[in-house]
Parts: sequence; C-alpha cells; structure tokens
Amino acid sequence: MFTVRALNENDYDKYLVEWWSKWPGWEAPPKDFLPENGRGGLMVEKEGIPIVAGFVYLTNSAIAWNEFIISNFDYKIKTDREDAILILISELCRVAKSCGKKYVYTVVKNKSLIEHYKKSGFISGSKTVDEMFIFL
Repeated sequence: MFTVRALNENDYDKYLVEWWSKWPGWEAPPKDFLPENGRGGLMVEKEGIPIVAGFVYLTNSAIAWNEFIISNFDYKIKTDREDAILILISELCRVAKSCGKKYVYTVVKNKSLIEHYKKSGFISGSKTVDEMFIFL
C-alpha cells in the first residue's frame, strides 16, 4: 500500500540529496531553489520506505509547475517505482487543482519520466527548448 505525504524539513538532507547524487547526470538543486525551501512537494512511500518525491511550484497565475521528480536509486522494485511515480504526478496535480490552478506545466528530459507524464494525460509541447537560468 502506497502512502503520500507532504515533504518535511528533513527530507531534503535525509533523502533527496543522496538520491540525486546516485543518479548519473543529476545534481541536487539548492534547497532555496525549491518551493517552500524544499518542503513544497510530496513523497510517495510504501511500507514506510520512501520511493519518489517531487515538487510543485504555485504561481500567481492559473499555472502550477511540477518539477524535480527524483526517485530512491536503491529501491529496486520496478513496478512499485513506476506506480509511485504515477501516483506522485497525480497527487502533485491534485494539489495544484486544489489551489485553484487550471494548468500544470513541467520540463522533462528523462525518457522514462516523459512516458509517465504521458500516461498521466500530459501532452508534449515544444521539443526544441533549452533550459536556461541565471544566478542573481
């Protein structure tokens, strides 16, 4: 049985940084880069074991932004991981809708995660986008 809970102030340091470090090509975003300083998201667990987490940025418009979905590299039950990701996407969207948002946007490059979003009803937009930002 899966459970979903809000991220707490300890999850970033206790789980997420390690998860990001174990996936090739991934790096943990700074905590203050994340919504609510790393607490603005959800964790999906099974029998008390954290499997996947992600964040939802709430804006002052009708759009919310799902981002930084990351899974527990050491959790090897593939069907559980796949189900947990689908549950997470659904629950992040539920949070957005409950906050009055009409749209959810995301930027994804991982092929497996793209397929999970498509299974969740998302459609592809532009495929020629560069992710860009600046440190102020």
